Amino acid sequence: MPEGHLLHHYARRLDADLAGRAVAASSPQGRFDARPFDGRRVERVHARGKHLFCEVEDAPVLHVHLGHDGLFLRTDDPSLPPLRGTRLRLATEQAAWSLLAPSRCERLTPAARDDVLASLGPDPVVDTGPDAREEAVRRLTAKRSPVGTALLDQSVWAGLGNVWRAELPHLLRIDPARRVDAEEAGRLWDLSVRMLGDCVEPGRIVTVPDGEPGERWVYRRETCRGCGAPVRVQQLGGRTCYACPAEQA
Repeated sequence: MPEGHLLHHYARRLDADLAGRAVAASSPQGRFDARPFDGRRVERVHARGKHLFCEVEDAPVLHVHLGHDGLFLRTDDPSLPPLRGTRLRLATEQAAWSLLAPSRCERLTPAARDDVLASLGPDPVVDTGPDAREEAVRRLTAKRSPVGTALLDQSVWAGLGNVWRAELPHLLRIDPARRVDAEEAGRLWDLSVRMLGDCVEPGRIVTVPDGEPGERWVYRRETCRGCGAPVRVQQLGGRTCYACPAEQA
């Protein structure tokens, strides 16, 4: 599933291409009514957690959640025909963006957009100040569930998914099957801010800087990359979680 850093990656690139310009909007797949956006000027594109919002002049708010398989594709040749499965296409004379396989692509009122935003916890990509850190620590330590479950709760912290909730606790030698105190929650937040922020520009998760692309410490591994111990696999928060029984004891 695309995680928060990737939504910010898309939002920044979409905003750079579309903001301040009128767009040709269409739904080649035919499953979305793009007419309210066609020919109108995009004001800005922004993200929070795993949600992306496109604000369009005199039009509803466009809301996208990629779900498990969604993605955006860009071409700098708008004359090229879109893929048949494109849910939404936004094009200018300079570039075209196609949205494929999202779980949600919908029109929202500003009030409904604000409701979505209000349901989300602090986002480590954009909420980097001391007040946000304090709130992030408060929300995480207030949960009575294991940290590996709490990190998937978007009302606690927005944007983390299954890869980050495995790799971040491992890097701090925290067992995801237990709760954390305020000191540990603060260290997890600081690491999240740094690592997710670093991953926005490349648009991919990097947890092993000197490893091959896609290399992980414990996520979907049979053995821990650090010590070689068999990785512990368990269900937390309804999803499979990975941890090293030696380094995260």
